[in-house]
Amino acid sequence: MLFVALAIGGPLWLWASRVPLDAQPANLAPEPAIGRPAPDFTLQTLDGQQFTLHELRGTPVVLNFWATWCGPCQREMPTLQTTAERYAGQVAIIGIDQAEEPEVVQRYIDSLGVTFPIPLDTDSTVAQRYNVRGMPTTFFVDADGIIRHIWMGEMNSVTLAEGIAKIWP
Repeated sequence: MLFVALAIGGPLWLWASRVPLDAQPANLAPEPAIGRPAPDFTLQTLDGQQFTLHELRGTPVVLNFWATWCGPCQREMPTLQTTAERYAGQVAIIGIDQAEEPEVVQRYIDSLGVTFPIPLDTDSTVAQRYNVRGMPTTFFVDADGIIRHIWMGEMNSVTLAEGIAKIWP
């Protein structure tokens, strides 16, 4: 009797507990979570251009939320710049500044020789949408726009390389 119950109940349980087709990453609503599409946004960059995340579809993206007053952000910025140079044309490094005056950010970026795009999240709307609770926070987004890794806190070259390995072949 137990065997018959398991033989019938087992497959029924497997069928009932299967992952639905609409749970595939491409079908999920954007949300700042691993395996979910990265929420799209448009911000003005430090050089006056418009930056829109979905325009980088097809390219892996490292989204780093930072500020000039943040000590850990200051320490990781040279590593981000070195990485941007190393992966130029293959992985986009994007530094989203949080609610600072453009002049302050420009002076800081110039002093370090940073060349990657710096979108300005002047009212922290994008940071709120990404549920950024502390800085720095970094999202690693694959070429399909899916978040594959999130790192909260200061990165060094090893943690940055590990994150990139999850989004770039």
